[in-house]
Amino acid sequence: MKITLNPHRGGQKLAGSAPYPSINAARVADLLAQCPAAGETALVDAKGLADVANLWVKDERGRMNLGSFKALGAAYVIARHAADVSDLPAETTLSGRTYVTASAGNHGMSVAAGARIFGADAVVYIAETVPEGFADRLRAQNATVVRHGVDYAASMQAASQAAQDNGWTLLSDSSWEGYFELPHTLMEGYLQMAAEAVRQCPEVPTHIMLQAGVGGLAGAVAAYARHVWGDAPRIIVVEPDAAPALQASIEAGACVFADGPDSIMGRLDCKEPSLIALNGLARDADVFLTLTDDEVAQHLPAMSEAGVATTASGGAGVAAVMNPDVRAELGIGPDARVLCFLSEVAE
Repeated sequence: MKITLNPHRGGQKLAGSAPYPSINAARVADLLAQCPAAGETALVDAKGLADVANLWVKDERGRMNLGSFKALGAAYVIARHAADVSDLPAETTLSGRTYVTASAGNHGMSVAAGARIFGADAVVYIAETVPEGFADRLRAQNATVVRHGVDYAASMQAASQAAQDNGWTLLSDSSWEGYFELPHTLMEGYLQMAAEAVRQCPEVPTHIMLQAGVGGLAGAVAAYARHVWGDAPRIIVVEPDAAPALQASIEAGACVFADGPDSIMGRLDCKEPSLIALNGLARDADVFLTLTDDEVAQHLPAMSEAGVATTASGGAGVAAVMNPDVRAELGIGPDARVLCFLSEVAE
């Protein structure tokens, strides 16, 4: 466990050319209202898992039947493109258009599902280490799957090159210099779960735990929480100690590459942050916390027994508040009201 207090809170951007995350949740809700699968997910009170007054868990496992909050990301971008050219819904609206991405998990499913719904094609690059079962799930959504490279970075580079070579639309869930428009819209889609959580929480949380890979979920939710609740909640970002990209960038005062070994928190195992998310979290988050694989894995059985089974990636925020040492260090006492996000189904 390592804790870094954010010295940039409320201050200047760390990635000056990148925008802050969107807070326009109404725009998202208006579009999703036209989607029959876009039902609200539950807020579960799992206070039995930790010595706190309330442990509210926003359960994203059933989001749009894709098993992850990522259903609100890439598929939302594709739906926005479809809405720009036609009334929704329409199964052939984007016929002839191809979206390409790299993925080691749920983002690829969101791209594939969104493309299928609106008649576009999807090409998803995956590394050699990605299980074939995930490739089969992508193919079930009519995606073309291409294996390339030994890791995500190599498959992302191949996807980017394919987009340039073929005139395809590159749809990443991260952002970098010169690539902001689509990931900004993608992160905007995540506001739907933030807005639902705000409506569902019976009181303002004292603490919000947000697990992060490149930072899309954390950046979007933190921005909206500050917009609605102001400074009332203390916002804590949780990362694997093997991939402390946001924590290291906050400490450096600039975007940095934070290399390390592989983590069981695979969807959070990202070595470089999204610039949009970094700007937002430098402004909005109070604390950056890294946990070891063991510090997360030890709590997964209890989470499963409590009805909130998930992966190490999906439950890192919940695991953090279950850890008595974390609670002591962060001042999370018996009267605390903690909001967490369960971001994906168990594997």
